[in-house]
Amino acid sequence: MSGLPLEGLRVLDLSTILAAPMISSLLGEFGATVIKIENPVGGDPVRNYPPLRGGESAMWTQYSRNKSSVGIDLHDSQGVELVKGLVRETDVVVTNFRPSTLRRFGLDYEDLIAVNDRLILLHLTAYGRTGPYSDRPGFARVLEAFAGLTHRTGNPDGPPMFSGYPIADGVAGMYGAFAVMLAIRQRDLTGESQLIDLALYEPLLRMMEDFIPAYGATGASATRVGNNNPSIAPNGLFRTADDQWIVLPASTNQMWNRLLKFIDREDLSHLDTMAARIANRDVVDGAVEQYISAHTQAELLHGLHAAGIAAGPVNTANDIVSDEHIIARGSILEAQDRHGNDTLLVSSAGRFSGFGPSTSVREPGLGEHTDEILSKALGLDNSQLNRLRADGVIS
Repeated sequence: MSGLPLEGLRVLDLSTILAAPMISSLLGEFGATVIKIENPVGGDPVRNYPPLRGGESAMWTQYSRNKSSVGIDLHDSQGVELVKGLVRETDVVVTNFRPSTLRRFGLDYEDLIAVNDRLILLHLTAYGRTGPYSDRPGFARVLEAFAGLTHRTGNPDGPPMFSGYPIADGVAGMYGAFAVMLAIRQRDLTGESQLIDLALYEPLLRMMEDFIPAYGATGASATRVGNNNPSIAPNGLFRTADDQWIVLPASTNQMWNRLLKFIDREDLSHLDTMAARIANRDVVDGAVEQYISAHTQAELLHGLHAAGIAAGPVNTANDIVSDEHIIARGSILEAQDRHGNDTLLVSSAGRFSGFGPSTSVREPGLGEHTDEILSKALGLDNSQLNRLRADGVIS
């Protein structure tokens, strides 16, 4: 296997919390050198998210692995000049400050390309850099509601609900890493700097591919359907005899016919189109529920898989880390954090024929690499570093 594909790419992470740092994490997993700039006092708030082990978040190792930490106060003009010095030798800057904050710091796009005319700036904000809401603050839950996901989640007769995890952050993180790759390609073709203006709600809205086209066609906004799927039946969660759950979507006629044979309900074979099954959803779901409720999860999944029917368990975290397929794929990493504590991490997604992700999982301490990076990149000596530290500019 050859080296990692992003080796030599230099990324400066000027962001906090989840979505934007995930972008740089994904780049770092595949070889990019990532320097994370943190507030000298406290650092990234994620460091303090519970559960804590040894005074630091268990999540921190996942979100900050493959990164170096440099403590610089961006509210100090000396700190801003230090960042600009690092930008001179940087390919990509990732930030999620509000546009007005970035301008106030003097670290907006025009400020940065003045010192590096081949720079790529990915600016992830709640609503984007343009438009009437451009300077509003926002987090994942706010933008999930803004994009329509919250409106669609929950039972038909109940209130809107959050998804089980704030997925806007993860979707934006993955789309942001993809956007960086596009910008690198464009820069390499043209030699010009690139600004990526990404709003947190946009990747989520793009992901819900049925929402707006369906509204355009019907004039009706999709409503909450609980565990049902308005386009597929049966498609739901079903309780087993041993009080477990399985998910079973019969998304094609072929899958439906296999399912009828499996549950011995070929009397329903006249429901041979998806439209007919949706129109008779209560009958269809009732037949499936009756069969599943009389059998255990293990025997059902064994039989369903043998019959070529797509179905699966509703896994807990404990189920996931002990699943033989997840273990075989290496989807979970067993590692140690920088304090020597055993920890479990989610590994990189996908397997590639010519390379693999970085195996480094060590998370940085706050400001752990400040002296090393500032002395090497900017030529600062010990007396200069000590003065900056005494002034509270660095940690």
